[in-house]
Amino acid sequence: MATILFGCAGGGASERGPVTPDNPLRIVATTSMIADLVQVVGGELVRAEGLMGPGVDPHLYQASQGDVSRMAGADVVFYNGLHLEGKMAEIFEQMHGRGQRVFAVTDAVAEDERLQSELFTGNYDPHIWFDLSLWQKAARFVGDRLVEVDALNAEAYRSRALAFVDTLGALDEEIRASLSRVPEEHRVLITSHDAFGYFGRAYDFDVRGLQGISTATEAGTADVQGLAEFVAERRIPSMFIESSISPRGIEAVREAVRARGFDVHIGGTLYGDALGPAGSGADSYTGMVRANTATIVNGLAGSGEE
Repeated sequence: MATILFGCAGGGASERGPVTPDNPLRIVATTSMIADLVQVVGGELVRAEGLMGPGVDPHLYQASQGDVSRMAGADVVFYNGLHLEGKMAEIFEQMHGRGQRVFAVTDAVAEDERLQSELFTGNYDPHIWFDLSLWQKAARFVGDRLVEVDALNAEAYRSRALAFVDTLGALDEEIRASLSRVPEEHRVLITSHDAFGYFGRAYDFDVRGLQGISTATEAGTADVQGLAEFVAERRIPSMFIESSISPRGIEAVREAVRARGFDVHIGGTLYGDALGPAGSGADSYTGMVRANTATIVNGLAGSGEE
């Protein structure tokens, strides 16, 4: 990791003048999902900047000196936590130690609501955004943290957070209706890495990832062959690649499935650890959820695609 050098700490709202649309809170978020959430809850009173853009894998991301400077100059920093940004842990620890306002959105989720990692005892799956009920908790958490920083605008943050909670509730009903088209025997989601566990728990899908929860753990030949055997035996119609991960692993599984006499489709690309690029329709959290759902339904209930 590059040497971590901090300048002066970012000033709090009390040191920077009143927060207004012309003088918004400067917020840095690690992932695009969190940046989107903060901007929705904060509205015109915040300017949220995400460090990791479309197609960026947070598990492997290493902060540049420029990233560190942006975080040091921010009024607030939001990150995911639960080791999603594994290579940035030391930076967050240093910022905490210096008294900077740094918050992990996964703190919104109680331990008994988190999925346990199957590989690392005591660790949890960090991909909480795939369960909309947990993202509702994250929205309330962000709203509460913004109130702590800028109490004068408390009502604005709380009302926007609650409005987004309602939006997510309606979206959850929409997603459930769409997913109901997938036959029970095809409710198996196979992806590049094990990012969709919360989705599986929320919507009753069996989720299998070629790699583990973290993409830092590489898949080996035995992983490829084991997953291929499962797909061929269950005759799963489609597997899915992810926007932030090379498709080579899933393509290797497909070839191994073919060798067993069954042709599985590549059902499309899912947005796992990052939102889509501008104009993709998946460049917001709600858009990403809808895009993923449409891809899953088409791949498992429709004809799929090559």
